[in-house]
Amino acid sequence: MESENPGGLPPLAGRLLEGRRVIVTGGAGGIGRVTARLFADTGARVAVFDISPATAEFAASLGAGHRGVVVDVTSTLACQTAVDETVAEFGGLDALVTMAGLVHPGGVGDLTEEAFDETISMHLKGTFNMCRAALPAMRARGSGSIVCMSSIAGERGGGLRGGAHYAAAKAGILGLARAMARETAADGVRVNAVCPGAIHTGKRKIEDMNAMFASQIPMRRVGTAEEVARVFLFLASDLSTYMTGATIDVNGGMHIH
Repeated sequence: MESENPGGLPPLAGRLLEGRRVIVTGGAGGIGRVTARLFADTGARVAVFDISPATAEFAASLGAGHRGVVVDVTSTLACQTAVDETVAEFGGLDALVTMAGLVHPGGVGDLTEEAFDETISMHLKGTFNMCRAALPAMRARGSGSIVCMSSIAGERGGGLRGGAHYAAAKAGILGLARAMARETAADGVRVNAVCPGAIHTGKRKIEDMNAMFASQIPMRRVGTAEEVARVFLFLASDLSTYMTGATIDVNGGMHIH
C-alpha cells in the first residue's frame, strides 16, 4: 500500500487526542482518510462517515473501537441518525471534522442545474446537516471542536479546480463556520475552517501536480494530505483552545491575504 505520508514528515510526539471521540465526514478517502488515521494514531476514537461502500472496512483498519458508517450527508435524517447512534455508542462527542464533498468542473455557462444543486448540497448543506446534528451533544457537555474544510477556491473565487458552484459552496462554508463560531462560543464549542490549496491526495502523481502548480506556489511544491491533517489535529486538540471563527490557510503561500 502506498504511504499516506509521502512527504516523509517526522512522526508526531505524544497522543494529542487521547480519549477524544471524533467524527470525520468524507473520512474514507483523500484528506479525510489521512485525517482519520492520524486522529486514531494520536489517541482518538474515530467514527468515519462516508458514502463509500468501503467505509466500514477502512474504519476497521484503524483498530478496535473505531466506527465506519455509510452516510449521505445531503440527507438531514441520515446525518442525525448517524450522529445520534455514534454519540450513544461512544458516550459523547468531542470533535467533528467535515470534509465530505465532490467536484464538478465547468464554467458558469456550462453548468447544469443538477451539477450546481448537487455541489451546493454536498458541500454546504452537508456541512450544515452534520454540524446541526453534532452540536447538541457538544453543548450538553459544554465543550467541543468543529472543523470545517473549505478551500482556497472559496477565498479567491476558484482558479484551482471546480467551477463557480464549487467556489460558492466553499465560500458558503466559511460564512457558516464564522456564524456558528459566534453562536456557539458561549456554549464552549469552537468552530474553525481550513482552506487547503493544491494538495496531493494520491489521485495523481505528486510529480505531475508539482509540474502543474509549483510555479504558482512560493514554497515551490504542492502540499500533502498529511500536512492538512495535522492542521485538523491542531484545531481538534487542546493546542487551539482560544481559537474560534478562524480560517486557516494550508497552501504553501499560493494565496496570501
